[in-house]
Amino acid sequence: MLRALSRPAVAMMDRYLPDPFIFVLILTIIAAAAAMLFEGAAPMAVVQMWGDGFWNLLTFSMQMLLILVTGFILASSPPVKKFLAYLASLAASPGAAIVMVTVVSLVASWINWGFGLVVGALFAKELARLVRVDYRLLIAAAYSGFVIWHGGLAGSIPLTIATPGHFTEDQIGIIGTGQTIFSGFNLTIVAILFVIIPAVNWLMVPRAEESVYVTREQLGEDAPDRFVPSRPAEHLENSRILMWLVGIPGLIFLVHYFFIRGSGLNLNIVNFMFLMLGIVLHGTARHLLDALNEAIKGGAGIVIQFPFYAGIMAIMTQSGLAQSMSEWFVSISTAATLPFWTFISAGIVNLFVPSGGGQWAVQAPVMLPAAEALGADVARVAMAVAWGDAWTNLLQPFWALPMLGIAGLKAKDIMGFCLIHLFITGAIVSALLVLL
Repeated sequence: MLRALSRPAVAMMDRYLPDPFIFVLILTIIAAAAAMLFEGAAPMAVVQMWGDGFWNLLTFSMQMLLILVTGFILASSPPVKKFLAYLASLAASPGAAIVMVTVVSLVASWINWGFGLVVGALFAKELARLVRVDYRLLIAAAYSGFVIWHGGLAGSIPLTIATPGHFTEDQIGIIGTGQTIFSGFNLTIVAILFVIIPAVNWLMVPRAEESVYVTREQLGEDAPDRFVPSRPAEHLENSRILMWLVGIPGLIFLVHYFFIRGSGLNLNIVNFMFLMLGIVLHGTARHLLDALNEAIKGGAGIVIQFPFYAGIMAIMTQSGLAQSMSEWFVSISTAATLPFWTFISAGIVNLFVPSGGGQWAVQAPVMLPAAEALGADVARVAMAVAWGDAWTNLLQPFWALPMLGIAGLKAKDIMGFCLIHLFITGAIVSALLVLL
């Protein structure tokens, strides 16, 4: 049944979903028009909001570009390639490959969202080298595991409200991760998705005549390295000692960071870890730079599109549009239904404000007073925002850009499969937030 449903969804997305750059331009126009129509903002005021906020994600944009680049560098190192090839060799059929990449992506995304995006894409590419399986679904399966990230160890909303000094501490105090990430209802949602998402992907595997395959050459199989250094500069580029003198101290820092200081994962430390491991495992600067030149080709979408999303976020927050949307959903809620409507509103807001931390800053001032006034569970409402934020990433190509860059695909290639997940995971998560 799901295979039959996925065919028209894939065809529809292939025909009507534009390039993510066109998508962000359309979202910009919609956000601007809505701010003027519903919030009464003057056209020039909207233009100023957009322009002032346009560069607010520069740091984040660079972090995302580095996730793509450093992850590719690490995965293209000889030891990691051999390990991924070994795991991929365990997949004996297209269905097994789809399930394997989904589970790997789910586990990696639950640990850290950036880690999940890179590991899922790179493992999918390795599977495509060894198993004849629909490449679009393989990458879609890798991306579908990303939906779990905000209920995992790196969820920005639950970690924010568990941190002393967070901006709503005076209102709700400190809510530990035992009430959010490790609560019974959240762990149940995670466990069910760990079963449902791989099963859905497996049931969507197309027939052989409907599948789209790639060759090893299209995946960028490495050519044999026959370069022999002859000049002093070339000897430096091929020096293992030089790389180890930098890479090994970097790994020592990581050991101290995790085990002595007791610090956790964040985007910067994931990038640092990928880069230092890549430096050590590649062995020479020449090998690493060759991998860098290959990796950077997929980063154009991140560089050009993220500033537009920063502009959209500025319009949504500064005009009051995002707050008004949240307030409307609160107005039709009761204590029992508030988590459901919070989840739905967060999913809609996420299309325009695709940032967990940014979305919490917008919705917390509305949702938290509503939870207190209605007598609803504050921790559950916070997790409803978190899950809503993660849910519509299955439709929003913003977060897919690093994975698509690594895979060499376009958003329309995978979003038809993701659309099926959007409806299934939305029904499951929203129901469990209310019923558990």
